[in-house]
Amino acid sequence: MSSAAAPIEAETPALVLRDFGGGPFGIYIHVPFCATRCGYCDFNTYTAGELGTSASPQSWLEALRGELATAAERFAALPTATPEVATIFVGGGTPSLLGGDGLADVLDSVRANFALAADAEVTTESNPESTAPEFFERIRAAGFTRVSLGMQSAAQHVLKVLDRTHTPGRAVAAAKEARAAGFDHVNLDLIYGTPGERDSDLDASLDAVLSAGVDHVSAYSLIVEDGTALARRVRRGELPAPDDDVLAARYERIDSRLDAAGLTWYEVSNWAAGDSARCRHNLGYWDGGDWLGAGPGAHSHVGGVRWWNVKHPARYADTVARGGFPAAGWEMLTADEQHTERVMLTVRLRTGLPLEELAPKESAAATRIIADGLAVRSGDHLILTDRGRLLADGVVRDLLT
Repeated sequence: MSSAAAPIEAETPALVLRDFGGGPFGIYIHVPFCATRCGYCDFNTYTAGELGTSASPQSWLEALRGELATAAERFAALPTATPEVATIFVGGGTPSLLGGDGLADVLDSVRANFALAADAEVTTESNPESTAPEFFERIRAAGFTRVSLGMQSAAQHVLKVLDRTHTPGRAVAAAKEARAAGFDHVNLDLIYGTPGERDSDLDASLDAVLSAGVDHVSAYSLIVEDGTALARRVRRGELPAPDDDVLAARYERIDSRLDAAGLTWYEVSNWAAGDSARCRHNLGYWDGGDWLGAGPGAHSHVGGVRWWNVKHPARYADTVARGGFPAAGWEMLTADEQHTERVMLTVRLRTGLPLEELAPKESAAATRIIADGLAVRSGDHLILTDRGRLLADGVVRDLLT
């Protein structure tokens, strides 16, 4: 791997002399603002109190416009034309804090610099408490096609442990408001395995999800990330660490309930009501597509070159204002590294890992994995079994070592 900590403008050939990889091209926009900091979160986010006067949504949006314009100019120097943008995902942070007009401005900024495909998927994450019917109507009119809402749980005491501020019923109400505003594709995010969560709490959360009429659900086991408030509470003994056996049982419970309701898994942590409901933007990541990540701390990938932006919103805005490109560093992935990433990501998909990707040693490991009941061979693909999904990380390790 060739890499550098220097800003990417000092190594322009590493970017402009590599072409797009031929897969779908997406754009990720990182909104770094949150009203409060959740105890489990280690994302690159900031509250107003943490930022003070050093950065604001206005300075961020102005810098975003500059970064998008500069990126478009650099992509124009590649050997082939920049592909149409197939997907846009506005994440964070809490994009809904920008309001409907602010998110419309974000989408206009993308359109001003890139050509969007006629059927482009345009998603925004939203916190249920910072949405309303008028918000959904405004962003639908602006061109957003998909909404992802952070529900996490329907149990108040679970939300409290996670430091979530929304009320238990608000996520379902918001999902219904989004559907009423014309969104065919609405996702609800769940977190399972929170200390203090009971089976009955998870069942109540699943009941609520299914009552909302959404066509997509993401469910993630709670991970205690170093440096978070939750990690400090676990370290002090105030809360128990998530139990692996409990997490496995919860996952099986989620999968069973969602599958019975017509939401089938297409990636280990994601379920959808049919192909059209799948998140095409995330599939672009998992299938090895190219994407531009814009905003503080965002990561990009084009043709085997990856780069990442400076993290702090004030430094990000200042870099762009001075005419610079806000990348903090870059790396050029070797063929072996690209192979490792393909294995890690595609093995998690319901479509499975193409067996032709595997080297002889890895093929032998795949044979053992099949014998252990963790995967099956379906045509020319290796596909995880239900038990294999619970041990997906271990399957990847066995394949690659």
